[in-house]
Amino acid sequence: MKIQKLSIVIPAYNEEKTIRLVLKKVSDLVLINNIEKEIIVVNDCSSDSTSKEIVAFINDNPNTNIVLFDQNINQGKGAAIHKGITLATGEYLVIQDADMELEPLDINNLLECIFLGNSNVVYGSRFLVNNYSNTSFIWHILGNGFLTKFSNLVTGYKLTDMMTCYKLIPTKILKEIKLREKRFGFEPEITLKLSKMKNIQISEVPISYIARKKVEGKKINSKDGLRVIYCILKYWISK
Repeated sequence: MKIQKLSIVIPAYNEEKTIRLVLKKVSDLVLINNIEKEIIVVNDCSSDSTSKEIVAFINDNPNTNIVLFDQNINQGKGAAIHKGITLATGEYLVIQDADMELEPLDINNLLECIFLGNSNVVYGSRFLVNNYSNTSFIWHILGNGFLTKFSNLVTGYKLTDMMTCYKLIPTKILKEIKLREKRFGFEPEITLKLSKMKNIQISEVPISYIARKKVEGKKINSKDGLRVIYCILKYWISK
């Protein structure tokens, strides 16, 4: 499939310390095969100066293709992604967290996998290589590992990182799927719903990962983990 434009959706909530750096890295990113970038930032009603930082960056970089949408109320990461999907005009879409845990340069690795023709969906895995740091063993290794294995059990996939943020998916498919989960349940929901679609093949490529701690603004918690389990069962049973 020829990709002329990639939509990069950045959900942001209270990320005043990192959002400008993320925008700088994404803006400076040169995509392979001269693919055009479309950067869509959805500010999820942040209570800090995230929105001001985004506007300042846009004003300082008028030639960068950045679309900003401000949610009226805080709804969650999944809801911000939903909005980003509706605004996207690229053939493919990838999600970029605003917290600097992921390296935008890895997006090219996902795109390259598409051009190799082995699949039409690519996940970036934090577990294919030992390229992560500051990581909580209990949550990242055991927690994510368990959730991924549980998801694989019902989908038949052999993924190593179902909870990854980096999911490169055709925009048309994302627009067709009715997504419901407004928080971190987005990850299992999209994976389960992709597993029920015909002609969907998912590949994984290794990505780097620098985990941040709760005191640094990490938002996912044990309740979200339980919600992920619930979502796996819910979307496995539902049609």
